Amino acid sequence: MQGKTAVITGGTSGIGEVAAKELARMGARIIVVARDKSRADATLARLRQCGPGLAHCAYLADLTRIAEMKRVAAEIAAEEPRIDVLINNAGALFGSRQITPDGLEYTFALNHMSYFVVTELLRDRLVVSAPARIVSTASGAHEGAVLDFDDLQSEKNYGATKAYGRSKLCNILFTRELARRLKDTGVTANCLHPGFVATRFGDQSGGIISPFVRLVKFFAIPPEEGAKTIVYLASSPEVAGITGQYFYKCRATQPSRAARDDKAALLLWERSAALAGMKA
Repeated sequence: MQGKTAVITGGTSGIGEVAAKELARMGARIIVVARDKSRADATLARLRQCGPGLAHCAYLADLTRIAEMKRVAAEIAAEEPRIDVLINNAGALFGSRQITPDGLEYTFALNHMSYFVVTELLRDRLVVSAPARIVSTASGAHEGAVLDFDDLQSEKNYGATKAYGRSKLCNILFTRELARRLKDTGVTANCLHPGFVATRFGDQSGGIISPFVRLVKFFAIPPEEGAKTIVYLASSPEVAGITGQYFYKCRATQPSRAARDDKAALLLWERSAALAGMKA
């Protein structure tokens, strides 16, 4: 990773921060997209210890808002001459249905639309930097999930874990269609299940979700273990030419049948572009 630049969303805590620090130790310059300035500053201090002299930096944005997704991606694209790795890792679980100013359900907006919009606006930078990689954090929570294209915002049928599972299904379908569109560009796109990890995830979800999540975390793996597949996909020469795959424990594995539906992947792409006001 010497001389390479990696952009990571959701990199100020949990597996995102662990992955960022490990890549910094390997010589990568890290660009963190964060919502909270104090957390971003704390992460930058740790990154400078792990990888000194690499000009790590942070950009602030609320990745639940489309305008913010577009703004921060445009700023990064304008400032950075090359991007070797993009890691889409921002995500959350919301105990109750909430709507963003764009009219999107929060889980769908943060966990899926931020991946879509940020990636699309950084795509040209990645292509000119090829060989480059896009790594997206999905989850085994997609198992059993099915997308209802007439109810992508969960107006009719909201449940916190159901909405989360659907958003993770979106991550895998997005990766499949993205890999197809990036064919022959030298940019690969893969996603992963990190395992059930003990992080801040779910602590502020609200309702009965937060205490439940805190309880089951006693059985979770540490963030250092959960981040291994992110680091592997971002850096390992073993996966240099592999694209469009879903990984668990650093191995390609088969996701659910719904996650292998290429027609659904294309339709999700088209719907996401329309919601973001972007070309499909």
